[in-house]
Amino acid sequence: MSTQTGPALDTPSRGHAFVAGPKGLPLLGNLPQFGKNPLAFFELLRGRGDMVRWRFGRNRCVFISDPDCIGELLTETERTFDQPALGVAFRAVLGNGLIVARGRDWRRKRSLVQPSVRPKQVKSYAATMASSAVELADAWSDGQRVDIKREMAALTQKIAVRTIFGVDTPADSEAMGRAMDVAQLEIGKEFAGIGALLPDWVPTPGRARIRKAAAVIDSEVGRVVARHRDGETERPDLLSRLLTAVDESGERLSDEEIRDETVTLYIGGHETTSSTLVWAWYLLSRNPRVRAALAEELDRVLGDREPGFEDYAQLTYAQGVVKETLRLYPTIWLITGVAKEGARLGGLPIEEGTRVWSSQWSTHRDARWFPEPEEFRPERWDPEDGDEIAEYAWFPFGGGPRVCLGTRFAMVESVLILAVLARRFELDVEPGVIEPVPSLTLQPDRDVLATVRAR
Repeated sequence: MSTQTGPALDTPSRGHAFVAGPKGLPLLGNLPQFGKNPLAFFELLRGRGDMVRWRFGRNRCVFISDPDCIGELLTETERTFDQPALGVAFRAVLGNGLIVARGRDWRRKRSLVQPSVRPKQVKSYAATMASSAVELADAWSDGQRVDIKREMAALTQKIAVRTIFGVDTPADSEAMGRAMDVAQLEIGKEFAGIGALLPDWVPTPGRARIRKAAAVIDSEVGRVVARHRDGETERPDLLSRLLTAVDESGERLSDEEIRDETVTLYIGGHETTSSTLVWAWYLLSRNPRVRAALAEELDRVLGDREPGFEDYAQLTYAQGVVKETLRLYPTIWLITGVAKEGARLGGLPIEEGTRVWSSQWSTHRDARWFPEPEEFRPERWDPEDGDEIAEYAWFPFGGGPRVCLGTRFAMVESVLILAVLARRFELDVEPGVIEPVPSLTLQPDRDVLATVRAR
């Protein structure tokens, strides 16, 4: 099926109207264009209008770019929009965890997981975040060449293993890390390729690789869970809190549910933060003015000491660096929902079964909401003199009832790591443009090599 170009297809309401997207192919719709470069395709759709019809295979889709509509989608999820069915690769890794679960099952799991990542708990993990970053800083030396992707991945893996699992065994981190690398790659390939349209029972080499990676993840998580069950009853890590959490009926999470939520937390605490830090170093290296402003704040707030949780609120420019990085290179680069009966957006009815899409990448780079959108300007986020930013024009962690529970964890972790390392060093990234690759998260298209310079 293909769409027709032309004037608006529905009566405008509140200034909104559906418009037609680019013409698609029979059976495939716009999948080839989307699969070739999802980020460029989303920008193309944004250029057509705020509510654009297109097709993902035979699936009816609408792409939205207006923050008001994005807010409606996010806040109405669970009521008039449902979570879409995700591919084999995604389900093999995340199971039926909080990101995937729906309805009553989602509400139950959220109530059990949320206490583990409340601000009080994040505060207790901050010391581990900072001390782990200090260990890395102590290992760096002036003039050393490093692969930032590898360095940040190893660091955030260490923090994830320590805060989530409460262990410090390299084998746990390395095995999980290798499996997650495979998972990210295969999820991205399946989502943007023909695999997204294949029935679950169709075997492919990619699905074989993802199942092998998922088996490694299951094994590693199972080993750590067993260790916790046989060990102390009172431990400060996230996994221990999950093991002892009970719902309203007094029931605990099953072993399978523990596995799914642990992997979800691991991805949120490791993959997303690692990617954000890589892009932050890349942007800082390309913007000496911003790097100097960050150094000034770190010297003023910290002096010659390492940061702690109590410094987070004072490091407003560092927070701005992280937020601006997440604007330009959002780790999670799209959200989707499936319209239920009676769904509406922008005052217009959305036919039941229509898949609604929006992209952080596209909206965050819209000049209507962010003047000079390609510029790296952390000052946008200054709590006193920053820009007025429309609600839901920036949504790297989603929003509404399904907002990422790890938002506070990720922000504190990113700022503290940046503060520890940037207080001592500058990283000069090698010349050349690095392109983003959309997989499970938004990743650089190559190794990010840099020279460490002592400040």
